[in-house]
Amino acid sequence: MFSCRRLGGGLVQAGDSLKVSCAASGRTVSSWVMGWFRQTPGKERDFVAAISGSGGRTYYANSVKGRFTISRDNAKNMVYLQMNSLKPEDTGLYYCNLRQYGIDYWGEGTLVTVSS
Repeated sequence: MFSCRRLGGGLVQAGDSLKVSCAASGRTVSSWVMGWFRQTPGKERDFVAAISGSGGRTYYANSVKGRFTISRDNAKNMVYLQMNSLKPEDTGLYYCNLRQYGIDYWGEGTLVTVSS
């Protein structure tokens, strides 16, 4: 019903900035929370950031607070993650997420690699 797809990613150095984005398809997304998670090999998928349906409220993991900014464009069914002051520990597969009726729908991972 809902899905997200990878639009961008990349390889950067520590201290650089990068913006990733994801487009949801199927239905309108304005009523639902969207977010970003990341995963490294051998570990579970961890929460990074989330944004309310209207865009008026945001949430961040402590590890990225002050460096990352989540935003959305409901007219385009898009969600974005602006990442600043990147660190090697930010490396991983970044997944966009849509939560509808208590069910999570996932995009495929966008690889972000931060070298020291």
